[in-house]
Amino acid sequence: MCIDHVENNGLDVDGLYRVSGNLAVIETARAVNHGTGPAPTSDNEKVNLEDSKWKDIHVTTGALKMFFRELPEPLFTYAYFDDFVSAIKCLDQKQRVHSVKDLMKQLPKPNQDTMQALFKHLRNVIDHGEVNCMTTQSVAIVIGAHAAQARDGVGNMAVHMVYQNQIVELILLEYEAIFGSFGSEADSQRSGAGLQKGELPARVQHGPSSPTLP
Repeated sequence: MCIDHVENNGLDVDGLYRVSGNLAVIETARAVNHGTGPAPTSDNEKVNLEDSKWKDIHVTTGALKMFFRELPEPLFTYAYFDDFVSAIKCLDQKQRVHSVKDLMKQLPKPNQDTMQALFKHLRNVIDHGEVNCMTTQSVAIVIGAHAAQARDGVGNMAVHMVYQNQIVELILLEYEAIFGSFGSEADSQRSGAGLQKGELPARVQHGPSSPTLP
C-alpha cells in the first residue's frame, strides 16, 4: 500500500525517504491501520492514503521506514548479518554479487519477496534522482539503517553501519543480477533439496516469522 502510493504520487518529491515526516501523523496512521486509533468507524477500517490528511508523502515513507524499524528482526535477519558482511568484504565484484545472491536465497521466503518488491521500488526512486535528489548511496544509507542490523550490543555499531549501507548499495546497483531469475532458481534449489515449494530450509524454517509489506 505504501509503496504503491509513493510510486503513484511521490517519486518526484525532493528528499524522498531522506526527509522525515511528521511523527505524530505517522503514529496516527499506524494506530488507525492497526485498529487502535480513536473510534474507528468499523473493525476493518484502514488508512486511505488518498485522504488529504495523509497528503504529505514523507508521512507515507516515514510509516514504511517505521514498519521496517519495528520488525522483531530485520529483513536481512540477525542470523545472516555476519554472512552478508563477509560477502560484501570480498574484493572480486562478481564473487561479491554471487555471494549476496546466494545468501538472499537462504532467507525466509517472506523476506525474499519483501526485499524484491522493496528494492525494485527503491530503484525507481533512484531513477528519478534528477528531481528527487536521491542517489544510490543516499537511499542505501536511509534504508540500510532499517533493513540490515546486527544484534544490539554485538560488535562496533559504527562499523556495522558502514557494512549495512554497503550491502544495500550493492543490491541496488546489482538488482537485475541478484533478482533477475530469483524465483525460478529458488524453486529449483528447494526441489533439489527435497523441499516442497514454499517450504524453507531448516535453518530458517524455525526462526521468527517474517512479515510482508504493509
